[in-house]
Amino acid sequence: MTDLAHHTGHRDRLREKLTSAGSLALHDYELLELYLFRCIPRRDVKPIAKDLIARFGDLGGVASASVDQLVTVKGVSEKTAAELKLIKALAERLAREQVIGRPVIASWSALVTYCRTAMQHATTEQFRVLFLDRKNRLIADEVLGEGTIDHAPVYPREVVKRALAHEATALILVHNHPSGDATPSQADIEMTRTLADICKPFDIVLHDHLVIGRENTASFKTLGLM
Repeated sequence: MTDLAHHTGHRDRLREKLTSAGSLALHDYELLELYLFRCIPRRDVKPIAKDLIARFGDLGGVASASVDQLVTVKGVSEKTAAELKLIKALAERLAREQVIGRPVIASWSALVTYCRTAMQHATTEQFRVLFLDRKNRLIADEVLGEGTIDHAPVYPREVVKRALAHEATALILVHNHPSGDATPSQADIEMTRTLADICKPFDIVLHDHLVIGRENTASFKTLGLM
């Protein structure tokens, strides 16, 4: 059997496994193989898929890696790296569709899933604000601060300015801890209290502040911090 015939047969078997047994029947690297088939059509991509998982930990880590990081893996070109970035873009868009325009109370788990999809694997800290209308429906979300591995600059007055621009009446704050530990820091607590105080004269309610860790999510409201 030629190499081409072997690769073709392997790809056909993986596709059949996916369609007949579903995605849970496949390993992460096998799902990644299926995606890489379209990016690298005439090469055995199993070693590349396995190397990507080994380098970045899981599919989420692969999808969240930068182009510069991805091309350090043997066999991954800039074109392939750009294609891999599409995975995260699609995942975020699909997760966002489950929450945009819906009351957050009725879709809380979907909201947390969306935030985790967007921020769980980020290697630097991001500060995101979710803007809600009077019916607590998500009308917009924006990243208002990006920084280093342990700090993202946050300007409370800028948050209020954006809330007024969106005619939002409530907010949910979200930021990630690239270290993996979702425990709120003292600086997180103080900033949240400052922002809540600034919001009050504008009748803007601060519903919660979520901290996204690698394995879990901390809620200021659940922890009794607000």
